[in-house]
Amino acid sequence: MEETFLHHLHTNNTEALKTLLLTIEELPLLQIFSQLSTNEKVIVFRLLPKDKALALFEELQPSAQHHLLRSFTDEGATEFINKMAPDVRVRLLDELPASVTKKLLQSLTDAERAATNLLLGYERETAGRLMTPEFITLKKEMTVDAALAKVRSQAKEKETIYTLYVTDQTKKLQGVLSLKELLIAQGDQLISDIMSREVIYVFTNTDQEEAARLLNELDVIALPVVDREARIVGIMTVDDAIDILELETTEDMFNQAGLVDVASNEADRSNVLINGNVWQIWKVRLPFLVITLMAGLLAGVVIDEFEQTLESVAAVAIFIPLIMDMGGNVGTQSSTVFVRGMSLGHIDLSKFTKYFLKEVWIGFSLGLIVGVISGLAASVWQGIPMLGVAVGISLVFAMTLAAALGFLVPFVLIKLNIDQAAGSAPIITSIKDIAGLFIYFVSVNALLGHLL
Repeated sequence: MEETFLHHLHTNNTEALKTLLLTIEELPLLQIFSQLSTNEKVIVFRLLPKDKALALFEELQPSAQHHLLRSFTDEGATEFINKMAPDVRVRLLDELPASVTKKLLQSLTDAERAATNLLLGYERETAGRLMTPEFITLKKEMTVDAALAKVRSQAKEKETIYTLYVTDQTKKLQGVLSLKELLIAQGDQLISDIMSREVIYVFTNTDQEEAARLLNELDVIALPVVDREARIVGIMTVDDAIDILELETTEDMFNQAGLVDVASNEADRSNVLINGNVWQIWKVRLPFLVITLMAGLLAGVVIDEFEQTLESVAAVAIFIPLIMDMGGNVGTQSSTVFVRGMSLGHIDLSKFTKYFLKEVWIGFSLGLIVGVISGLAASVWQGIPMLGVAVGISLVFAMTLAAALGFLVPFVLIKLNIDQAAGSAPIITSIKDIAGLFIYFVSVNALLGHLL
């Protein structure tokens, strides 16, 4: 199905694509959609039926939602924002510039603006900010038939109807019952006779992670959120709890690694490198490429200084790419290990020296193995034993240095709040190439002086 989808998209067969979109379920569509470019997402999104487009939109990250909104007309954005669930709308508004948020709030209907402002009035990362005001309340003096009639009349407008909340005239929470309990009760029974009076709830200022864990432990679909007077003002749903627990787990890993701000910084930088304009991308990547360019010129200077060595023993030039490439491979491996370990919380930066020294030892041991093998091969191949020794020594040095730089450079860049994703490789390559070549030629001169 994905191949057919992409074929229709790339051949601009919009009619076939529109027909196919009607048959794709929400989860597979989300997986395909996430792999598309920004322009492709806009095309696909405009071909979706409104209900399906809204369901897909609410599953996207706020940054992706923002990029899609920018492609709408003012009327289209207004219509879309009005149809979103209030809690999803609030998460989007939190990520948008203040001017855009103000404009979108002004475009909401009175009812939707009231629901949104209610959530925006609570502190960030609290149950009040996370809750949705879309739930159904019943009065305890209602009959089952009257309650069912109310559920039927409001079901389409509410996020969940599987759990129903019972309140008094002042909206104070009195009890709770499930839709199933309501359906199997006798029509003339009172709600007060079938509801449970033992209601577990959280307050609007309860930390969102605490509320999410409670909801998860209770294994329920939703958890009521009340104000100081125990009046129900919203519900926290299980999908919100899953999102929060995943987010908090990631943040905890960064905190344990001593990187409180890395997660958000890396997300912002990644967004710029993927979705930014050409000038923004140039500003991040070009300076490091200039560093590499300068290093390449310096490497040329090193080679030029030892031109006589190359002229005297031409075989010396054969092993220059080997020394540079092996060092580069080790440096890439080490920096990848460091960044992944840091991101997953496996590296505690307060104990960086321990991990750094271990990586230096690993680089040295790998260099020793590769150096011995390459040195023997060079000796046999060229028939110059001392050239093989020079190659081996140079590989040990280059690979040890590259391993050390693979941990040290991204660590320093992170501490300096510089984008390590764009900067690590050019800096590692530059230092390693110049130092590796210098050691190689010095070793050759020292060991093969009688041939020069």
